[in-house]
Amino acid sequence: MTPLRQRMIDAMQLRGLAARTQVAYVEAVVGLARHYRCSPAELNSEQVQAYLLHLARERKLARSSVNQAGCAFRFLYHTVLQRAEQMQVLLAKSEQRLPEILSREELGRLFACAPAGKRRTVLMTAYGLGLRVGELCRLRPADIDAHPDRMCVRIVQGKGAKDRYVPLPADVPGHGWRGQHY
Repeated sequence: MTPLRQRMIDAMQLRGLAARTQVAYVEAVVGLARHYRCSPAELNSEQVQAYLLHLARERKLARSSVNQAGCAFRFLYHTVLQRAEQMQVLLAKSEQRLPEILSREELGRLFACAPAGKRRTVLMTAYGLGLRVGELCRLRPADIDAHPDRMCVRIVQGKGAKDRYVPLPADVPGHGWRGQHY
């Protein structure tokens, strides 16, 4: 491992970046170094921008993937190498698309595909509460507060390692199941 890579990993860990973000950032910087066959510390702003264009045009990466690489380069040059003045890393504006909403009929067909019991309950709970997979996997019965004046679910260590509360709709399976195991 090069000293520069170790410095970057140390800086990411000190700032509490998620493990997956750290892996993605390191992979992006490794790709930059391989593309130019030299240390990223030797590159200038124009070369970094040209590489981002290469990712978008030739490699046909999604805008979000190119922006993630750009964020990795910003972190490297601005935070680790402290060259913010010399290194401009431009990012594309992200598209803000609304999620596709399923009709009641489509939801009924989806839920009917899951076997009755625990699997269907887990699927309906995930959809009804808008949970991410990791949040669903960490959900415990003790996190469900079905008391009539609160009706919420505590999500522990969600995206960004943040806790949050989600309202518990009355029609979500698990309503009133506090203390029972799925």
